[in-house]
Amino acid sequence: MVMDMFPSTVSKTYLSADTVEDESTGYLYPTEFLNTITPSGTPPHKLTLKKHAPIMLLRNLNTAAGLLNGTRLSVLNLGTRLIETKILTGTHAGDTVFLPRITIIPSDAGLPFNLKRRQFPIRPAFSITINKAQGQTLGQIGLDLTKPVFSHGQLYAAFSRVRDFKSISILPAADSLFDGQYYTDNIVYEGVIHH
Repeated sequence: MVMDMFPSTVSKTYLSADTVEDESTGYLYPTEFLNTITPSGTPPHKLTLKKHAPIMLLRNLNTAAGLLNGTRLSVLNLGTRLIETKILTGTHAGDTVFLPRITIIPSDAGLPFNLKRRQFPIRPAFSITINKAQGQTLGQIGLDLTKPVFSHGQLYAAFSRVRDFKSISILPAADSLFDGQYYTDNIVYEGVIHH
């Protein structure tokens, strides 16, 4: 939905090639069915991108070049076999790199077969999880607290992504209003602090 609203006229849709790793059982799973599955950490079957859109890398491709899982990039050009991008985060920020399609076999997808997907190892990154944001400094963030954070230190990690508290916008849960103020739980495990 956000990609549709993104103000770029140059757009391209990439479809994955999906199969089952064990070819002897592949006939049991039609391609149309495989296309509907997107295990965690796997790019979608239908990947629509626009020029200058923010994306996130889902695999370590080249650690020396700064292409690590979680690296944010910006689309420069949408080719057929390669996507030209600019790295936005880390020590290689500003570098131009080309991303190829790769074959991805997700581990622990909870499926009775191993999905084998050939696709660009990226997904749009208009928003990211707190865990993916760790180690990054962002100019401004919007923090969705409609569901409370669920583990030790996550709220602190979210707030510490920016240098200035004024750069944070918070969307609180509707039921978190008490006495004219919004509240959320900060999960702290005492045993973690003392070790």
